[in-house]
Amino acid sequence: MHGGPTGASLNQLQPSFDTWAPLAATEGWLVLEPNFRGSTGYGDKFIDEVLCEMLSRTGKDILTGVNSLVNDGIVDPTRLNIGGYSFGGFLTNWLITQTTLFSAAVSGAGASELVSMWGTTDFPTYGASFMCGFPWEVTEIYKKESAMNNLNKAQTPILITTGAKETRVPADQSYMLERGL
Repeated sequence: MHGGPTGASLNQLQPSFDTWAPLAATEGWLVLEPNFRGSTGYGDKFIDEVLCEMLSRTGKDILTGVNSLVNDGIVDPTRLNIGGYSFGGFLTNWLITQTTLFSAAVSGAGASELVSMWGTTDFPTYGASFMCGFPWEVTEIYKKESAMNNLNKAQTPILITTGAKETRVPADQSYMLERGL
C-alpha cells in the first residue's frame, strides 16, 4: 500500500523503495494496490474523508476491496498477504490488529503509536491535521487510530523493516511494534 495517506498507487513501475507490487505481479501474484480514501488524484473531498479517522477509514476501504476479491472467487482467502511502506506500513500495522484475514504482513517504516509518532517525526503538523488536532486535544482519536492499543488482537506473522536514520517515521515506531507483539 502506498504512503501518504495522500500518496497514490500508479499503474507503473516507479524507481522507489515502496513500489514492490509490480515486481510481485511479474512473479505471478495477484496484487490489489488500491487508491483508498485520502489518496491524491480524486479531489479534496476524497482526501478529507479520512479526517479524524486516518486509519479506520482507509482500513475499511482496503478490507472492502479484499473481501470483494474473496467473495467473487478471484483470490484464495487462505493465501492473502498485506504490506506497505511509510503510511502503507502504518496501515498494515493497524489492519493486522483488526482482522485475521491475512496470512502474512510486511511493514516498512510503519508507525505503531500515534502520540510518540507525533513527538518524534520530522513532520508533526501533517499527521495532526489528519487526526483533527494535537494529541492533548483529541486523545480518543489518537488512541482509536493507533495500532499499539490493539496489538493483543494481532495474530498475523509480520516482517518489520525500517531505516535506522528514518526521520519521517522514526525507527522507534518499528521497535515498539516488535516489542508489543
